[in-house]
Amino acid sequence: MSGQDDLLKEEYFHLQDTVEDFDQKALTIKAWSVTLSMAGFGVAFTKSAPSILLLAALASLLFWVTEALWKSFQRAYYSRIDEIEHFYAGKLDTIKPFQIHTRWSPTWLKHRWRKLWRTLWYPHVWLPHLFVVLGGFGIRVANRWWHQFIH
Repeated sequence: MSGQDDLLKEEYFHLQDTVEDFDQKALTIKAWSVTLSMAGFGVAFTKSAPSILLLAALASLLFWVTEALWKSFQRAYYSRIDEIEHFYAGKLDTIKPFQIHTRWSPTWLKHRWRKLWRTLWYPHVWLPHLFVVLGGFGIRVANRWWHQFIH
C-alpha cells in the first residue's frame, strides 16, 4: 500500500467519523426540540394559555429546519466518500487525497435549497418535529374553535 493509499484510507475514516458525528448532533437537535416543545405544551395547558402552543409549534418548526439543514451538510460529504469507494472498487484509476472541501462545497452549493426542501421530508428528519408542529397549531385552532362554539 502506497503513502497515497494510506492518506486516502485516513481521509475515508475521517469522513465516516464526521458523518456519524452529524447523526449524533441530529439526535441532540431532536431532543431539544421535543424538550422545549413539550414544555411549551405543558405550560399552555397548566396556565390555560393556548397561544403558547403556537410558540411551541414554531420552535419545533425551527428545530426541524435546523435539522434538515444539518442533514444537508452531512449529505454533502457523501460525494467524497463515494469517490474514495469507487477508487478502491477499481471504478476510478486515479484520485487525489485531501479533497474533502473541494468536493463538499460544490456538492452542497449545487441545488442547496431544493435539496434542503427534499431533506425536510425524509421521515428520519421530520420525526418528531412535524407531529409537534401540527399538534401545536391543530390544538390551538381546535381550542379557539371550541371556545367560539360554546360561547
